[in-house]
Amino acid sequence: MNVEEINILEQADAAFAEALAEALDIREHETGMHSKRVACHTLVLARRFTADPNQLRQIYWGSLLHDVGKIGVSDAILLKQGALNEEEWNAMRTHPEKGHRIVVQIPGMKEAAEIVFSHEERFDGTGYPRELKGEQISLGARLFALIDTLDAMTSDRSYRKALSFDQARAEIIKMSGTQFDPLAVQAFLAEEATLREMVAAKCMQSSDMNTPLQVNSDERN
Repeated sequence: MNVEEINILEQADAAFAEALAEALDIREHETGMHSKRVACHTLVLARRFTADPNQLRQIYWGSLLHDVGKIGVSDAILLKQGALNEEEWNAMRTHPEKGHRIVVQIPGMKEAAEIVFSHEERFDGTGYPRELKGEQISLGARLFALIDTLDAMTSDRSYRKALSFDQARAEIIKMSGTQFDPLAVQAFLAEEATLREMVAAKCMQSSDMNTPLQVNSDERN
């Protein structure tokens, strides 16, 4: 297989991942492109830890496809209004492993699949499904966990209005060392101005940043 054929396959995999993430957002009645947004926002933090193009791509795809395992969760649970019971929560907690089984089959996304598997883990070991702790959790998953929470807190929900960025910031700082890796929190504070701009605009990128796909294209040349 020549370079051109490999690039065509990579582009096809990328298009499939983007389409799948968008379909999942639509299924959950998420009209704000949650998956694409958190993937791009996670890259803001990731670039403070690595400049390796492949690692950044893996973090992007893993963040984008974090909830793909919810394809295996029934609509009755996924779209339920109100609190889930214990049986329903047990079913919901299977989605990281299910997602991992899907993404690991996509060529070139092994590291991304690990992010999908680990995105519900907590730094103190109280997450799921494997109760991983600290650096047992992949870097991408540790960074994504903070961004996902930021996005959840600063977005409107059926049961509450969005919190302000400052309120979310205070909660993130409070959870440093428990839910979040302290290094991820430090990166968040260092990139606060950029993230504040992106959250306020509900956009996927800051005004002075290339999109991940543009960066990937440049790196191949």
